[in-house]
Amino acid sequence: MDRAGAPLHRLIAAAREPPYGPAIVVTVVGILLGGLFVASYTIALARPQPHDVPIALVGSIRRGPDQQLVLALERAAGTDLAFHPESTETAARAAIQQQQVYAALVLTKRTPRLLVASAAGASVARVFEQAAQRVQEARGTPILVRDAVPLPKTDPNGLVVFYTTLGATILGFLTTFQLRANAAGLPLRAWFGFKLVIALGAGLVLTLVTGPLLDALGGSFPERWALLALESLAASFFAATMTLLTGRWALVPTWLLFVVIGNTSSGGAVAPPLLPPALAFVGRWLSPGATVEALRTAVYFPHDQHLQPWLVLSAWVLLGLAALVVAMRVKRQTPSGVTLEG
Repeated sequence: MDRAGAPLHRLIAAAREPPYGPAIVVTVVGILLGGLFVASYTIALARPQPHDVPIALVGSIRRGPDQQLVLALERAAGTDLAFHPESTETAARAAIQQQQVYAALVLTKRTPRLLVASAAGASVARVFEQAAQRVQEARGTPILVRDAVPLPKTDPNGLVVFYTTLGATILGFLTTFQLRANAAGLPLRAWFGFKLVIALGAGLVLTLVTGPLLDALGGSFPERWALLALESLAASFFAATMTLLTGRWALVPTWLLFVVIGNTSSGGAVAPPLLPPALAFVGRWLSPGATVEALRTAVYFPHDQHLQPWLVLSAWVLLGLAALVVAMRVKRQTPSGVTLEG
């Protein structure tokens, strides 16, 4: 080997050995995770595209002018609209309240009326508002736009639910990793006790901050507290299971599932009809998406809570706990690093 290549060879050899080798791997993995995070949010959230948005229809579109209006509205929105016929405007408003549809087009009035619901999805409401404005400018046809379920002034963009869910998620898995790093040897019962206290405490603090302290979210205090505590537990149990199965790399699958995929697909920043269809489907069955949906309903549609997100979130907690128990038996170790006997 010539003299010029010797330093390079020594540098490569040194890079393969501790502590430089592991430091390089951590650097590369960290950069890749950051890139995936930004890419996922950019693809899914920065360029939202509507897909078959469900909308109530009051009246008939068989007549020429009304049919042309609907076609123009679809072109302006950039998607085919999935119409759900309703007999009256009252029935259409009820469908919005029950979150069966995101908007309603009323053609039985002299002036067509478009009802939106920013509380159900501010991004979807903006799409309809902008589409109605384009139609009016292009055709000269007046469309009266009304917000049937508006967002409060304390949360004009409807993002507090999303950020609160993200906070509960991060608190759940970060505290799990920190208990492992700083409280190694903690007895199993004590570990579960601390995780329960952390989940309840995190849920309580987040509910207090977004409710009484900042007056950003209303609705049932106990319901919001329970949802955020369950989300924290779901992230905790998954992170603990990954710690046993993958050791020091547990942050990688946890970050990918709960942050890169889970929060991107949750519908908190951009409503599900504006996400890529595959991502919108996945989001319904992940704990962040279930938490966002149930929390939004608890705040803005308190009389029409749905069972599915509660079942999904509860399933993540129970299945996460079951997976953790199995991992402990397989690895003969507790989440805090204590070796199990027998």
